[in-house]
Amino acid sequence: MGNELKELIKMCDLAIKQKDFDTLMNYYTDDALLVVKPGMKAQGKEEIKKAFIEISKYFNDTLVPTQGEMIILETGDTALVISQTLLDADKKETEYSMDRRATYVFKKNSQGKWLCAIDNSYGTELINK
Repeated sequence: MGNELKELIKMCDLAIKQKDFDTLMNYYTDDALLVVKPGMKAQGKEEIKKAFIEISKYFNDTLVPTQGEMIILETGDTALVISQTLLDADKKETEYSMDRRATYVFKKNSQGKWLCAIDNSYGTELINK
């Protein structure tokens, strides 16, 4: 089952790279939460899409996320993904780390499809902010 989530995350990363935010929203629950940056969140697909557009602009439309090591903890219709998330972009000077320990929460919908409910690329770093 972990491979299914890994592939889903890979498709999300590709959609971000291609700036295909409409497709990206297909992978989120309607009430999903995105940690935009410490102290700033977006909730719901409309806010999340707007946030990703702004994040892309911040990185000069060159953001390429990839995943390194990944641990998936799954029970029933819920999965916690702990992942080394690597960001690459032409914009190298940023106050935020480009090598992150992300935490993602996925829920399975009534059709058995995994959707992201919480997208926190900062992981436990939020504690330090």
